[in-house]
Amino acid sequence: MIIPPWPDILYVNYILIKVDIMGILHPAIEKAYGVLDGAPVDKELAGELMRLEGAPIIDLASLAHKVRLKFSPSRHICTIMNAKSGRCSQDCGYCSQSSFSETQAPVFPLVSEDEIFRAAENAYENDIACFCIVTSGLGYTEVTPEFEKILSAIDRVKFRYPARNLGASLGVLSPETARLLALHGVAFYNHNLQVNPSRYRELVASTHSIGDRIATVRYANDAGITACAGGIIGLGETADDRIELAFALRELKAKIIPLNVLVPVKGTPLEHTPPPAAADTLKAFALMRLVNPRAVIKFAAGRETVMKDFQGLLMLAGANGFLTGGYLTTRGRDAEDDENFLRELTVFGNL
Repeated sequence: MIIPPWPDILYVNYILIKVDIMGILHPAIEKAYGVLDGAPVDKELAGELMRLEGAPIIDLASLAHKVRLKFSPSRHICTIMNAKSGRCSQDCGYCSQSSFSETQAPVFPLVSEDEIFRAAENAYENDIACFCIVTSGLGYTEVTPEFEKILSAIDRVKFRYPARNLGASLGVLSPETARLLALHGVAFYNHNLQVNPSRYRELVASTHSIGDRIATVRYANDAGITACAGGIIGLGETADDRIELAFALRELKAKIIPLNVLVPVKGTPLEHTPPPAAADTLKAFALMRLVNPRAVIKFAAGRETVMKDFQGLLMLAGANGFLTGGYLTTRGRDAEDDENFLRELTVFGNL
């Protein structure tokens, strides 16, 4: 058994509690407690956990929270800026910015360097640790004039705030554009897999491949940028698909995993999709934590608007970060409300 680096009294309490609860937990959760001792979850056990029903789901959440406290105790709060919106050439079914959908999403070209700087300044001056620039479109596999404008804006932000974290989500990259982002100071790069890779074409898009997304995550990793890759719950995927996504992200060594809950937008192919059940969403969050114990798991879209009363419970099911301030084309919550939310969550552990 691996003895965790905790104070003796905490370790003794952990052993006593562990001994006391074994025998009253669901057998699958008993096996999953091995994660606290460093044992990885395999797909067979993951399947058992995803089939849990009723009261054991709360035990699963409790275990995921313990794993988070031990292996990923830090928090990650960030905000994003919609720096270029709409007219995307890709057919992602969930996205309001796709040119294949008829929505009321705003449409505008890349904003000015001044606007990007002011948005970053506002985030950092309000003690938000990470600011992320997001653009619509397939991405930047070549160094275009528009890409150079983004690099110039990044330089300005980093000159003023050299110690602050800056992220980007600009679509697919090449090794060269990933290298340049790293050279100019981008710390995090977000590019989600969204769903089980084998069902990407069926559930997400046909105008590009999951291979493009996986390659971009690897390019970011290779350039020394922390890869931020996650997915969406509620696209029509099964429990097994959620398992496959969790393991795909583990294989990619994603250090930050944003989990979104689908917010159906009128005019998109998924506008009538019913929201996932809170219990199923909780199991997906908890499983993601058990499969990726050391990652930051960040609750993104759908936290307030879809999960509503259950958002606090989901934050205690393994998550240790969230987006604040809005989600590109859908509303979020005021930073002050999220500060109060975060303050209440700290009662349950370091968040």
